[in-house]
Amino acid sequence: MKELFGKLADGTKIYRWSLENGGTRLKVLSYGGIVQSLEIPDSRGQYANVSLGFANIEDYVASSPYFGALIGRYGNRIDQGRFTLDGKAYQVDVNDGENSLHGGAEGFDKRVWDIEPFTEGSDVGLYLHHTSVDGEMGYPGTLQTKVTYTLTQQGDWRIDYEATTDKTTVVNLTNHVYWNLAGESSGSIHDHELTVAASRYTPVGKGLIPTGELAPVAGTPFDFRVTKTVGGDLRGAHQQLLHAQGIDHNLVLDKGVTAEPEHIATLSDPSSGRTLSVSTTEPGVQFYSGNFLDGTLVGTGGTVYRQGDALCLETQHFPDSPNQPEFPSTTLRPGQTYRSATVHSFGR
Repeated sequence: MKELFGKLADGTKIYRWSLENGGTRLKVLSYGGIVQSLEIPDSRGQYANVSLGFANIEDYVASSPYFGALIGRYGNRIDQGRFTLDGKAYQVDVNDGENSLHGGAEGFDKRVWDIEPFTEGSDVGLYLHHTSVDGEMGYPGTLQTKVTYTLTQQGDWRIDYEATTDKTTVVNLTNHVYWNLAGESSGSIHDHELTVAASRYTPVGKGLIPTGELAPVAGTPFDFRVTKTVGGDLRGAHQQLLHAQGIDHNLVLDKGVTAEPEHIATLSDPSSGRTLSVSTTEPGVQFYSGNFLDGTLVGTGGTVYRQGDALCLETQHFPDSPNQPEFPSTTLRPGQTYRSATVHSFGR
């Protein structure tokens, strides 16, 4: 179902698409490809929206911290917004202190996407298209991007990303859903339990830019190899926690880059019985513990979002990879096709 959600200041109409399959209900905006709502049942069959968001387009435009949005051209941070490709230096938009974050001030999260619904066998979904012109936010090359949101018969939400370019560029696409499996208006996720198949992480310094080290998670707050509560180590005095006011770090997945999505994380909420299993082709996942939710944003359920009311599991390549030759490459050349996929499976 397609309905008018609102209008931008210039009169551009923003539409909301609603999908349902396998017990999962998904609502997506043409603005930013945003997941405005994702409803799944609990152990008693009661539905709740488990993703943070807003009830109107004005709040998304004015103050959204990337709630549910498609992120590009480059997910995460680039040091000072600078990198070099084939000997040529580039300066992209700086919007996070002295660094570039999530593609710049007008990244993919603030673009209006062309959306087309589809049905394929027992699956339903949406094709989302955006053309990012050469020089947009400083990035080289015209990037043709296609993102596919699929709801399967089993209720899985799958995201497939594709992109091509006419000039050598860098690409790192992801989605920025803020998860709270108890429901978006239920309060803290610190009692959620998390497991991540990552033995290393990328420590950060000033501005949350990776130092280049791939450090072991053993003995740190970033060790989720064995299931533990999300909030268990958040109030520790580890220097990395102080840098980020919590966890906002890339975990290096043990599996590396894979051709097909492989399971990397499980999140569960004991109170509702809801579970989320994440599989991806990507080599990293940015675990963000909702540190900067500051009590100023009113969500879809009419409640104020506070620190720790949600977490993000952003499957992606590593932050600042264009400046870190030891990290997996994010370079895309003409004639190549960028491909990435992430699957979210829900249980109760």
